[in-house]
Amino acid sequence: MNIPLPVRWLVTVTILGLLLWLLDTDQLVTELSRFSLAALGLALLISVAQVAVSAWRWRYTVHCLGLTLTMKSAVREYYLAMFLNQCLPGGVAGDLNRAWRHGSSSGSRRAALHAVLIERFSGQLVMSVVALSAAVWLITEYPGVRTLVSGWRDGAMIPGLVLIIGVILALALGAGLWRKVQQYLVTLGKDIYRGLLNPHAFPRQILSSLLVVATYLGVFWVLAFSADGNMGAVHTMTTLALSSLLLLAMVIPVTVAGWGLREGVAAVLWPLAGLPLEQGVALSVGYGLTILLSSLPGGLFVFSRPAIQP
Repeated sequence: MNIPLPVRWLVTVTILGLLLWLLDTDQLVTELSRFSLAALGLALLISVAQVAVSAWRWRYTVHCLGLTLTMKSAVREYYLAMFLNQCLPGGVAGDLNRAWRHGSSSGSRRAALHAVLIERFSGQLVMSVVALSAAVWLITEYPGVRTLVSGWRDGAMIPGLVLIIGVILALALGAGLWRKVQQYLVTLGKDIYRGLLNPHAFPRQILSSLLVVATYLGVFWVLAFSADGNMGAVHTMTTLALSSLLLLAMVIPVTVAGWGLREGVAAVLWPLAGLPLEQGVALSVGYGLTILLSSLPGGLFVFSRPAIQP
């Protein structure tokens, strides 16, 4: 979705402004003040583990496709990608830059791009399964969530049909274009099998992606626990399930780095689970600030050379 940056900023500021207008700002400030510095520090440490596992997953995918990449370079480039994703529109500019830098150094830009696509797809696949499982659990526990999910399902039918029709029309543009597309899809399919679907790679991809998702949810849990140390098992499960849906919502590229959209979704979901909406918005803001702070080391590598070969 190629939405201009000014529009993204407008959507982000509009949603955040609307939330500030609707929310009890005193209660929101109170919720934010409950996050301790110790919790923030622990959340930042978890984010270091997140980058390390993500970089390993990327490096492993690269090796599956016949390219080389050191772990040190993978970590550095992943930090740079995180930083750019926080600063640039779309939320994927950093990953595209990561693929370009590796492709320039390795001499195979297609394989480098495929490695990033496969590595990111592995993460999104696991995140979607986790979020779907969380949604199913929430639906069984909370009638309000059940009603909302039903509405989303019905409202998604028309856009889904439009998307299917668009894909069919795109594939019918002509035999010459189709041959080129077909050749590329064959190459991409082979790389997806080598880097993700073959019996040797698949368990490693899924396990590493599960660990990455666990670090995402770990940040949410640390912040939530610091704000409310009396969280029981059901409260913990509810918070983590709602947080997984926030993570999935951030994939929609309509705002800057997920800001606004994530907080808006929190404001909708938390009351449906019988929790204060200020609590959900505060947790969402705390997560966003933690991710922003954790990405700052990547700024050190903005002007570095893409010399990432061993």
